[in-house]
Parts: sequence; structure tokens; C-alpha cells
Amino acid sequence: MGYKRVLVKFSGEALSGNSGFGIDVKILEYIAGEIKSLVDNGIEVGIVIGGGNIIRGVSAAQGGIIRRTSGDYMGMLATVINAVAMQEALEHLGVDVRVQSALEIKEICESYIYRRAIRHLEKGRVVVFGAGTGNPFFTTDSAATLRAVEIGADVIIKATKVDGVYDKDPHKFDDAVMLESISYDEALRDHIKVMDDTAIALAKDNKLPILVCNMFKKGNLLDLLKFDRGICSIVK
Repeated sequence: MGYKRVLVKFSGEALSGNSGFGIDVKILEYIAGEIKSLVDNGIEVGIVIGGGNIIRGVSAAQGGIIRRTSGDYMGMLATVINAVAMQEALEHLGVDVRVQSALEIKEICESYIYRRAIRHLEKGRVVVFGAGTGNPFFTTDSAATLRAVEIGADVIIKATKVDGVYDKDPHKFDDAVMLESISYDEALRDHIKVMDDTAIALAKDNKLPILVCNMFKKGNLLDLLKFDRGICSIVK
């Protein structure tokens, strides 16, 4: 309850639907609608989207032809594509939004300047952060936590297709149990893949709670942040 500013992180694969590649515009519009509901209720929203629906740096570099550094930059460009798509979807619903990129691509988006990002948020604009941290070898999970800390977010939302963190894969095991609350140290020690270890460690150092929730349960984000009645796991 009482969250004023949040950072929502979701994967690029979430945009691709059943195809596993590219952008499903119906899903894009659905997610934009969920974000709009937060804005309409006075919550300031930053967004980080992965790029796995287009290309992953690690995967691109597996064959040995593309170097990992170049592969990661390709992945960063993929996140900018997704960020621009989300900007279009939000604007289609009447939401004021800006894309800020850690790489300079001045023709289509602003360069990331944290004071400008905060000013946008204060004016009620959604800010979509693209291109990760701008550095290879860092994931968009780490970028999301970094941006959340920089903008002074109250919480980071790891939006997924499951209700929260489970002791085992709920898609494979019927007896999987959802963990309502776990500590940063437990997540790191047990290698619970909430986010990558670098992201969790950064959240721990800055006492930034992580809510893991189902983005595809309509209204769940708003219920969590505004009415304290949604379903999620919390890492703190």
C-alpha cells in the first residue's frame, strides 16, 4: 500500500505470445492497459523490457562467430525496439510516455539522463528505459534494478506468467508451493531465479523490495500496488 513510484520489469518473450518471437500486438495492448491502470491511479511508472523475443546476446555468441560483447549490444538494440513498441501502445491508449536509451539513438528516443527521467515521472509520464545498462555482460534484470534505485522507486515489480516464487517449477510439479516471502540471502543462496544474482545483490544493498507477480492476471498489478490484495511473492 502507498506505493508512489514503481519500476516494472518484464521479459521480451512476454510480448511474443505463443510464437516465441517478435511482438504480438494484442499482448502489447493488454500490457499497456495494465500499465495505464497504474498511471490512472496516480502511480509513477518506469518500465524495463528484455529483448529475448528478438535476440539474446548469449545466444547470438554461442556459435563463436559473433563475439559476446557484440552479441550483447545487439540484445540492447532489441530492447530499444521493444521500448518503442511499448511507447506506441501506451500512447495509443492516451498515456504520456518517453523512451530513454542507455545508448544514444537520438532519432527515436532520448538518451538516459536520470534527472530528466525523474522529471518525466513527476509530470505523470511513463518512462521506458531501453538498452539495458549500456554495457555488455549485464542483463536487463540488473538494468531494471539499477534504474529502480536511480529513480528512487519504492519497489521493483518482476512481472511474469506465474503468481510468484515457487519452491519448484509449478508447470512441472503439481505439489509446487508458492513462497509468499523470501529474503535476498535465501534467493541468492538457493539460486532462486527471481532475477539474476547481480540484480538481487543490488536490490539487497539498497533495501529495494522485489514483488514477483503474474502480469497476465488482469488487474493484479493495480490490486498489488493500490489495494494490497493482489497475489505475489516478495523478496526483501
